[in-house]
Amino acid sequence: MPLVDLSHYIEHEMVTYPGLPGPHIGEYLSFDTSHEHYAAGTEFAIGRIEMIANTGTYLDTPAHRYRDGYDLTGLSLQSCADLPAVVVDAAGPIGPSAFSGLVVGGSAVLLRTGWDRHWGSEHYGDPAHPHLTEDGALALIDRDAVLVGIDSVNIDGTSTGERPAHSLLLAAGIPVVEHLTRLSELPLTGARFTAVPPKVRGLATFPVRAFASIP
Repeated sequence: MPLVDLSHYIEHEMVTYPGLPGPHIGEYLSFDTSHEHYAAGTEFAIGRIEMIANTGTYLDTPAHRYRDGYDLTGLSLQSCADLPAVVVDAAGPIGPSAFSGLVVGGSAVLLRTGWDRHWGSEHYGDPAHPHLTEDGALALIDRDAVLVGIDSVNIDGTSTGERPAHSLLLAAGIPVVEHLTRLSELPLTGARFTAVPPKVRGLATFPVRAFASIP
């Protein structure tokens, strides 16, 4: 069964979201300095990374928006692993009409906008990016979506300080995955989607290795 990697690379000082710092990647222990700890001919390297949680392709839990929401340790695997994927082709503000006739209950709904083609450029963070509207989020909640992902810079519009898609989806316990890529390689239905972060207590968001399996 072919697997399609849907995550961006995480690289030293890369920009994920405009205005947020990029990660610092380096060495904690190099091969050369490890020689004093091990027998001759045996060496190891241990890397170090310092980054904000919103780096690369990442998943948001309710604690990202709500003080009493569950964090990464409360995220069930059933809500982010091996989910049937429904891919929705959309652009601009994405409202309920984008989901007309679709069965999304129990599925990961992946909003395929093509915005990932701007990744790494100044245009990627443009406030005019495709996003889910308030009514669109309500429609997905009403239809029992399990997870919602997008290949854009934010699932919400960013021209104002309001974030209705985050607010509604996370209040309903629906994880959000942002900054996906390569959704163009997925069929509209039939794929299985996985985006699992580590169980870090006290963090609400973390990078994932998102991927899809295609039968």
